[in-house]
Amino acid sequence: MSYTNKRSTLTLDWVTISIFFAIVFIGWLMLYTVSYPVSSGWWFDFNSIVGRQTIWIFVSIICFIIFTTLDWRIWSSLAYPVYIFTTSLLLLVLIFGREINGATSWFSIMGFSIQPSEFAKIGTALGVAAYLGQPNINLNNIGNVFITSGIVLIPAFLIFLQPDAGTALIFASFLVPMYRAGLNSLLYLLAFSVAFIFIGSLIWSPLVMLIIIILATYLILIYNSKDNRLPLSLLLLLTLFIAASYSHIDYRYILLILLGVGIYFAYIAYREAKYNFIIVTAVVSLFSMLLSFGTDWAFNNVLKHHQRERINVWLRPELCDPHGSLYNIIQSKTAIGSGGITGRGFLQGNMTKLNYVPEQSTDFIFTILGEEQGFLGSASLIILFLVLLFRLTVIAERANIPFIRYFAYSIAGILFFHFFINIGMTIGLMPVIGIPLPLMSKGGSSIVAFSIMFAILLKMDKSRQR
Repeated sequence: MSYTNKRSTLTLDWVTISIFFAIVFIGWLMLYTVSYPVSSGWWFDFNSIVGRQTIWIFVSIICFIIFTTLDWRIWSSLAYPVYIFTTSLLLLVLIFGREINGATSWFSIMGFSIQPSEFAKIGTALGVAAYLGQPNINLNNIGNVFITSGIVLIPAFLIFLQPDAGTALIFASFLVPMYRAGLNSLLYLLAFSVAFIFIGSLIWSPLVMLIIIILATYLILIYNSKDNRLPLSLLLLLTLFIAASYSHIDYRYILLILLGVGIYFAYIAYREAKYNFIIVTAVVSLFSMLLSFGTDWAFNNVLKHHQRERINVWLRPELCDPHGSLYNIIQSKTAIGSGGITGRGFLQGNMTKLNYVPEQSTDFIFTILGEEQGFLGSASLIILFLVLLFRLTVIAERANIPFIRYFAYSIAGILFFHFFINIGMTIGLMPVIGIPLPLMSKGGSSIVAFSIMFAILLKMDKSRQR
């Protein structure tokens, strides 16, 4: 009797559902603002931005209801077929797809555009969850890592060919479930180090990066020298002082000093009989230097002008034309900043009404909220997204089946990457790479895909105690 009562009390996670559709409604209001005309009754015109989005919201609600009625075990059984189907759509769109803004990413069906890459996220999430959820899978095994990476990289590569580098980058979010499955954290440290070298090489001169790499090498040597940490630390502080004076001293003298310090560090390591450590450290340092100089060379000699401009807008805006490549970011920051603390008020955003910010219904929809609702409205939306991400981790950790856990973390990763990169784009912290704000930006495929993913997960969570 108690078991029956326990089953009967299980319901969908209405907290998560409420937050999900609250964000959808906020997005609809922002699109209402963009489309607001003088005449009334206009939003029933399904040729307008908000009118078409209204259709997609109703479609997503229907999909949400349908998928919450299906037995979640269907997805455990059909994970690989769904993955193959959605990946096949990516291949077909390259052949039969419609080109919009230079990318062949859409199927055109009865006047509506369907973007297969959004549904490929569902298939990949199911594929990754099904593979990692097997009891014999251990990501300490390099073969398992390669297979999981292959599941992710195949659709990402096909999306990159469209070309849609922004959406392809979102597939890096599957590092989140892979980390939860036990992927070595040193690999993440390595990835962050490589990313730092790439970015640093574009921000600073090759000399500065060379000094940074050498100093980082010294820190590693100090950490692994237990008996000589104090004198080595003092020596490093002296080196840092000299490096800080680099603008006043000939860089050749700095490099000679650093070289001398490095020889002393190597001698200490040699005396402590850490031969393998010396070799590995030297190889990593040399590789880092070559990567740094190679990045700088490729930026100046391989990338096309418009590609260099995109990177400069992000990392070196002082080199960009405020009326050219930097225009979008300047307008975006101005719109957000003009909102102040409380904002100008709903439908009162001058920059929004006059369409000063390009792509404000898609990539830069956050600027509308910043202008009309100010800091309080923007912070409230960010809190909603963070709470939604927290609810996803709660669902993941209370799941008693690995398949459900990794599917939940896949959705959390996808949502976080979208949310973080998009808002970062609007305030200049991330490059402008065409990633929409989830559940809010104009686009039917995205909102329907997210609705399906959340519906499947919430149905899984409802059945967790059965």
